[in-house]
Amino acid sequence: MNSLKLRLLALCLAAPFLSAAADLRIGMLGLDTSHATAFTEILHNPQAKDFIPGARVVAAVKGGSSDIESSWSRVEGYTKTLVEKHGVKLYDSIETMARGVDAIMIESVDGRPHLEQFRACLKAGKPVYIDKPLAGSLKDGLEIFRLAKKSGVPLFTASSLRFAKNTLAARAGAIGTVTNAVCWSPAHLDPHHPDLFWYGIHGCEALFTVMGTGCESVRRGTTADGKIEVVGRWRGGRIGIFRENDKGYGGMAQGTKGHLAVGSYDGYAPLVAECIRFFQTKVAPVNPDETIEIFAFMEAADESKRRGGAEVLLNDVLAKARKP
Repeated sequence: MNSLKLRLLALCLAAPFLSAAADLRIGMLGLDTSHATAFTEILHNPQAKDFIPGARVVAAVKGGSSDIESSWSRVEGYTKTLVEKHGVKLYDSIETMARGVDAIMIESVDGRPHLEQFRACLKAGKPVYIDKPLAGSLKDGLEIFRLAKKSGVPLFTASSLRFAKNTLAARAGAIGTVTNAVCWSPAHLDPHHPDLFWYGIHGCEALFTVMGTGCESVRRGTTADGKIEVVGRWRGGRIGIFRENDKGYGGMAQGTKGHLAVGSYDGYAPLVAECIRFFQTKVAPVNPDETIEIFAFMEAADESKRRGGAEVLLNDVLAKARKP
């Protein structure tokens, strides 16, 4: 059975959740990323091959960051598509938009404003999905989760790479206990974010989906051709490696019962389906502790770079980020 048939089967199995969301109204914050239009197309177009029923994007706040070219140069075009093609209504404030929706997607490509954007969503009490990166720093990411827990507002964040078929199969035990893995993805950099937060997060999320939590330390170096390589040491001697690869996404996991190719990009539909299920159930499919560990891994990679490739403990970067 090919991957498309497997995905359609998965969506059919999810139908009891998705069909219940027939009238779900989504508000979108940040129209400066292709995710805004791609996610909306999946939800709105019954002819799309990955169409997911159960929700519509009905409202949005444009957003945008004047110091990131990939934000300010695209926000108007994506906004035009949402308004003219999909009938999305624009609002000037998050608070006003939030009153008329059932759930919120924070899509701003820039992670730095996510903390304040999430703060503005709290009064509405609606479930919130925050697209990658969760925040512009580990410290802000910790604060977002603290606020979510304190307020009781359901929160979910993840890369679409988490929900690739083989990656989930490895996590579920298809090759036994995973003893080591390597995952790769592009890792374009942005000067306003820690290196891996901007794009390397995709490969890091795939790595943690396969390996699970328990990473204790990180060393950052480079491959023979000068690309980023981050080696993580997990409890029990397991090793997980992220490698920069400009040619695409992938990886390999080794387990006690064999090995499996992992880390592929299977499209946005699996992530969007998880978002709709989350909006309906208010239960996030990813434990906050795992997401926090991913961001600590990426922050530790930057610290290791600053220290010339020295080993950095995740507990140390977490303790630093938690200081007032």
